[in-house]
Amino acid sequence: MITARELNRASLSRQLLLERGQLTVSDAIRRVVALQAQHPASPYLALWNRVAGFDPAELDAAFLERAVVKATLMRITLHAVHAEDYPFLRAAMQPTLYASRLGFRFAEAGLTPADAGELVPELLAFARWPRSSAEMRVWVEERLGAEKRDGAWWGLKAYAPLHHAPTGGPWSFGLRPSFVAAGPVPAPAPAPAPVPVPAPAPAPVPVPAGRAVDPQALQTLILRYLAGFGPASVADVAQFAMVQRTPVREALRGLDGAVEQLQGPDGGTLFDVPGAPRPPADTPAPPRLMAMWDSILLAYADRSRVIPPAYRPLVIRRNGDVLPTLLVDGYVAGVWRPVNGRIEATAFHPLPPATWNGLAAEAHCLKTLLGDREDNVYSRHHHWWAKLPESEVRTL
Repeated sequence: MITARELNRASLSRQLLLERGQLTVSDAIRRVVALQAQHPASPYLALWNRVAGFDPAELDAAFLERAVVKATLMRITLHAVHAEDYPFLRAAMQPTLYASRLGFRFAEAGLTPADAGELVPELLAFARWPRSSAEMRVWVEERLGAEKRDGAWWGLKAYAPLHHAPTGGPWSFGLRPSFVAAGPVPAPAPAPAPVPVPAPAPAPVPVPAGRAVDPQALQTLILRYLAGFGPASVADVAQFAMVQRTPVREALRGLDGAVEQLQGPDGGTLFDVPGAPRPPADTPAPPRLMAMWDSILLAYADRSRVIPPAYRPLVIRRNGDVLPTLLVDGYVAGVWRPVNGRIEATAFHPLPPATWNGLAAEAHCLKTLLGDREDNVYSRHHHWWAKLPESEVRTL
């Protein structure tokens, strides 16, 4: 049997949150599987928390060279993943993307999944070099008409195997996205682009044909998930990827011998890869200032592994925003935001002086990172602070 606190320490260890790793950016991303990337800054802050001596320019270069790619994947949200991992992650997510993005809004435009099947190859050929969202919408309108444009593009931009192309700015990607086809596509000499995006090394991602689950891709995703987030339940895996539990169970049965089973704190069955680290419950966990939407907060059906239940509605808002959090002794203890060039920390419960000192040291390093890029990161989400209960607030 494994205890709740041992589960917490296992997750922190595998997510490089017990000790920053001596890894390259690409290796770190492979280690933690994927980085939430709804906000352009979040992958940078996530790696700053996990990589010793993190240099944001290394992630800039990885995005530009397409060694790391940003795309719609798990939970139908934007993630930054290693380019070599994208094909199997995309294949495992295919049924979910199919069901979600070729759903009612696509149908409202008078279109069918068969229409998408015909459009996607042409769309990928058009996106053999970076195209702005406006250019893509014009392309769709030219083929389907203005009345079908919005619904069709809403479905296609997440369903088609597209990467977000770097557009510059403090965090490689701005608020106006640009798209490029996943995988190398033969093309004539491209038109000039603001940011050149070379083709990645992996083989092309085939255009998906339908709803079928790719068992091998799902098994690969499960093994990588367990290595990066385990031990975990069937429900945890399904939550991480937004995949139905039945195919997850079937995939785990097919992995018999490659995974082991443990009894969880509630008596339920957890799965893990043999030999993965499971530190003792009393392993120290240093304080961290986590990015918005950090993966460790969202990777489980039972989020009490990292978020005390009473704090969950405070940090995961109803519209899906996940605030930047204070991690203290491995658990969410509050939130933070930059204010006037300083880091303001709000603690949901009293913290000892040693913990505040540790948070201040982290804040000092974070201010250096933000000062070089964007002092007031996440500012458009600051309205949530007015809705927090009365708490201790300190400027670090």
